[in-house]
Amino acid sequence: MIRYIRRAAALCLVLLVALLVNAARVMLFQADTYDDNPANRRIAITRWGQPRGEIVVDGRPVTGSRDSGQQLRWERTYTQGPLYAPLTGYASQTYGTTLLEGAEDDLLSGTDPMLAPLPLWNDISRGRQAGGDVVTTVRARMQEAAFRGLAGRRGAVAAIEPSSGRILALVSSPSYDPGVLSGTGPEVTEAWRRLNASPNQPMLARAIRQTYPPGSTFKIVTAAAALDAGVVTDPDAPTGIPDPFVLPGTRQVLPNEATGCADASLAYAIQWSCNTVMAGLGVKVGLAGMVEAVESFGFNDSGLRVPSWVAKSNFDTDMSPDQLALSSIGQFDTAATPLQMAMVAAAVANNGEIARPHLVERTTTAGGTLVDSPARHTYRRAMTPSTAVRLQDLMVRAVTEGTGTNAAIPGARVGGKTGTAQHGLGNTGTPYAWFIAWAQAPDSAQPAVAVAVVVEDAEANRTDISGGGNAAPIARAVMEEALRLEAEARGR
Repeated sequence: MIRYIRRAAALCLVLLVALLVNAARVMLFQADTYDDNPANRRIAITRWGQPRGEIVVDGRPVTGSRDSGQQLRWERTYTQGPLYAPLTGYASQTYGTTLLEGAEDDLLSGTDPMLAPLPLWNDISRGRQAGGDVVTTVRARMQEAAFRGLAGRRGAVAAIEPSSGRILALVSSPSYDPGVLSGTGPEVTEAWRRLNASPNQPMLARAIRQTYPPGSTFKIVTAAAALDAGVVTDPDAPTGIPDPFVLPGTRQVLPNEATGCADASLAYAIQWSCNTVMAGLGVKVGLAGMVEAVESFGFNDSGLRVPSWVAKSNFDTDMSPDQLALSSIGQFDTAATPLQMAMVAAAVANNGEIARPHLVERTTTAGGTLVDSPARHTYRRAMTPSTAVRLQDLMVRAVTEGTGTNAAIPGARVGGKTGTAQHGLGNTGTPYAWFIAWAQAPDSAQPAVAVAVVVEDAEANRTDISGGGNAAPIARAVMEEALRLEAEARGR
């Protein structure tokens, strides 16, 4: 009898060892596989089992959490959802996360190791902390001014503080309320279907995810290339470029909307937006010189993050001379995000340097303890300081005496450039209205803001849409708020 008991005990011991080995194998080697299995609902239950951290604008949360009483307990809520959707994105129990909600998901959901009290604490405990908070660089009044200015029309606004790269406003229109996607069930499914089916693409973050032909606003980049390359040494001297101007290697004549462009100076060409002069200068700089110049502004960079990804702004690197001429005035295949064109304006305003654009001022624990505060970094040196100073003067002339007078702000120094970008088959589509600008208070050492506005309004008559008429007043409203905020900060 004792022999059989020993055999049974030995068998139980072998089974116990096998069980322990299998448990160790699952925990040490297969845990991630089980965690990532879509059938494992425990992950989602844990993920939504506590409130997310907040996204903060000007000291106030623009997000929240609601106890749904369901298995996936806490649903995301949004304050002024359509206003801030282009920066927050959505956090959906059904469809995942986007924009800041996605880029900062680990911190907001409480899984970021930086939130733990001790190193490796989350790995050891397999738990999570209370969600941290993301404090943004956006200024509420500037965001509201941009949103009001677009008034539901398709378009976008991006505003940057030139000296630091802080993104002060990021607006896309028309927008949507991300709260309708927060939970689960048929209502969320229907909202998703409706938003994706809309021809207005309300979930598209146009300011950073949509590229447009930049039209004449791109002439600032071409002007910088011409000045830095020595193709132009005196902005007020005649350039020798004729009107009419025949595109190289073709019989196609490039038209001008402005008059007086024959043999015009660079200053006149920026002030009144002469296509012929700027196309000719681009050809004189040459393909290699133009590519080097535009990439110094950030074009062709697919790695920019703010912290969510930004669509690559394009300038072709292999073109014929006629294509280069068109590209040099923001046509052909040239395309840019509104954020990219705000960076162009910021480069001029900041003496040629582009500070890396960023949307997050700092991240904190739920209790307010600092987790991270990104340092200021130089993104690109777009042009020499002397070229930037010359372009500042040319952009100011465009506002005081040229096509950008609708952006003028009494008592402030404002530089700008209009753009009307052709698009569509045979350029038959309604042109996009562009305006880029920067503004500086008279008692300030540096510009307070650089801004880019694009309006794509399919309902407008072709002759009624222009950068100066449609986009410049929106830019002016955003810049006025920036100058007020700067004055208030100095007065404290």
